[in-house]
Amino acid sequence: MFGCLVAGRLVQTDSVQVASDKFVFNLADYENVNHVVVFMLGTVPFPAGMGGAVYFSFPDPLSGAPVWQLLGFITNEKPSAIFKISGLKAGEGGAHPFGVMASAAPSVAQVGVSVESLDQLAQQIPVSSAAVSSVDTFMQFTQKMLDSLYNFASSFAVSQAQMTPNPTETFIPSSCVLKWYENFQRRMAQNPNFWKS
Repeated sequence: MFGCLVAGRLVQTDSVQVASDKFVFNLADYENVNHVVVFMLGTVPFPAGMGGAVYFSFPDPLSGAPVWQLLGFITNEKPSAIFKISGLKAGEGGAHPFGVMASAAPSVAQVGVSVESLDQLAQQIPVSSAAVSSVDTFMQFTQKMLDSLYNFASSFAVSQAQMTPNPTETFIPSSCVLKWYENFQRRMAQNPNFWKS
């Protein structure tokens, strides 16, 4: 019914059914995992009015007991989701539907899917650090490139007193570059797709 995907690893479709409506994947070497994708296989849809709450559990470093955190959900209309797990904080767990489960090995985490009503899913609040940025990669690249350009250009800044006359060189006030950069950031914040036009 469900699959779990981690970059650089084989797709997992071997979830363990721990209750009639609860499924768990074991995730070895979770310390080296940044994101997890949970998806429906397309073989069995959720019953009408139902969806799946997706949880992540890792061993608490102090007690060794599993700590569960709500990542989000999947439904028939949204059959897959990607979650960031690298930013989750140890020890910050919450209520979960899996009951008492045996602790996994120290380097093994678990991804759980609990089948619940859509009304219940709408009332649950996932861990905020699990949300993946919706900013596209070109925009991220552009932002990093502009940061790098501004930092590089600023490293050559000299005061007017330090300037020596050079007829072959044109000087641009750094305040002009800074104004352009701030204007660009403001335009990106107001309309992330303005660069596509």
